Amino acid sequence: MKLPIYFLLASSMLNLAALAQSTRLMNTNKTETATLGGGCFWCMEAVYERLPGVISVTSGFAGGHTANPTYHQVCAGDTGHAEVTQIVFDPAKISYEKLLDVFWQAHDPTTLNRQGADEGTQYRSIILYHSEAQQLAAEKSKAEAQKNFKHPIVTEIVPFTKFYAAEDYHQEFYDHNPNYGYCRVVIAPKLEKLEKEKVIQEQSVR
Repeated sequence: MKLPIYFLLASSMLNLAALAQSTRLMNTNKTETATLGGGCFWCMEAVYERLPGVISVTSGFAGGHTANPTYHQVCAGDTGHAEVTQIVFDPAKISYEKLLDVFWQAHDPTTLNRQGADEGTQYRSIILYHSEAQQLAAEKSKAEAQKNFKHPIVTEIVPFTKFYAAEDYHQEFYDHNPNYGYCRVVIAPKLEKLEKEKVIQEQSVR
């Protein structure tokens, strides 16, 4: 039996509407990834876990030349890697630019290969961009952030190549070890300062 033309048109319209709805749902579920290094990854992980819109934060290594490096190899300074956090986020809830704003406030980007008492190339300030859009955003954000610092920002902005997750005991280190000396002396005061300045929230919101 031949179907009337208006029935076929209506059916096509319904299919297009369903496709559009499906596309909208896919877009709302889209995530992006940022890879940032600002000294000890325990610190940066604890900061980014407390931002609404951040889905996951993984401590690890990037920017080096040795495959599958261990924490001890990176600490020796021979692998070329930096300690970084890889952040998966929902761009509908938090922008890459906002992550960068927090980045400049969460560490000192003017000290070369050092954050506080932590010294070595593994503690360098670094942004590893995943796209041209991230590169442009990082360069623009760096120029804006420079206005807030007396000394030149030394943060590297380089293309992302490979990320290696650190050993399991490094993941969510602050949350699991709040009474550890480094956590009490370095991380807790940093979080308290950022909470007071409304840069991060007291509780992680996912």
